Amino acid sequence: MGRSTARRPHQRTASGGDGPRSRAHAQRRRRRRPVRVALAGVAFGAVLLCAGAAVSYWRDARPAVTDDQAADVADVLEAAERPAGPDATDVPPSATPSGSAPASPSASPEASPSASPAAIAIPATGPGTFVTAKADGTTVGTGSRVRRYKVLVEEGIDIRPSEAAAEVSEVLADRRGWTRGGTDSFRLVGSGSYDFVVKIATPGTVDEICGAAGLLTRGEVNCSVGTDVVVNLKRWVLGSPEFDGPIGEYRALIVNHEVGHRIGHGHETCPGPGRPAPAMMQQIKGLKGCVANAWPYDRDGDYLGGPSVP
Repeated sequence: MGRSTARRPHQRTASGGDGPRSRAHAQRRRRRRPVRVALAGVAFGAVLLCAGAAVSYWRDARPAVTDDQAADVADVLEAAERPAGPDATDVPPSATPSGSAPASPSASPEASPSASPAAIAIPATGPGTFVTAKADGTTVGTGSRVRRYKVLVEEGIDIRPSEAAAEVSEVLADRRGWTRGGTDSFRLVGSGSYDFVVKIATPGTVDEICGAAGLLTRGEVNCSVGTDVVVNLKRWVLGSPEFDGPIGEYRALIVNHEVGHRIGHGHETCPGPGRPAPAMMQQIKGLKGCVANAWPYDRDGDYLGGPSVP
């Protein structure tokens, strides 16, 4: 039987014909294009969303700084930039020669510096890693709100973490400290959860930690960032010429001022000439007629406060 030359309906012509099957295939391809475009748009949108989330996370991960924390750093630098005058409170921190202690009256019997300034070197920077004091002290104070804290010291500096922790603990346990208010208690811990950390670090490391939060410390001052009280080794060893008192009292002021912020106290100012400056006063700016003081309470349990600073 001879082969039929009739073209079947579903076959394409030699010139690329338009049989029913070819037309149906083309229609299916056209219907799929919008789906592919839509899927591409969804994928692109997901990329943008992820990128936005990454930016948001980076911003959220930046350490939080309160207005009081920023003001403390700014005021110290402002004091450092003022020209030296006849008043001791006008001398910038950088005017104290490296390796020597500022002149001060005889040490208070309750002051207990961990080592003499001449015995402690002050390197410009360190490795940025810290050793936590291995301690789990008893709770000091009778307040129901127990604040757990750690003490960390940067590796490679001439301060033992245990000694620094003992000194911070003495400050917080002192009867002139924040426990006298009857609300807050404190407990030194070496591990586990905590409310705040005291870190003693070289000037360069302080600049890095504080700078990450947008605070410019210029190798000279302390800062407070989030839950961290970051103490500049230079200030811990040499004190501050703006504070007219022994080094142990200056360290007590650092601790009491920063802990005061954490338990809800804002800045205060001098209550009157000749009276003790409040621990919550920015004494670095000048005493305004008050007498330098590191403690929130006196020995009789009276609060040494002053008018609030707006």
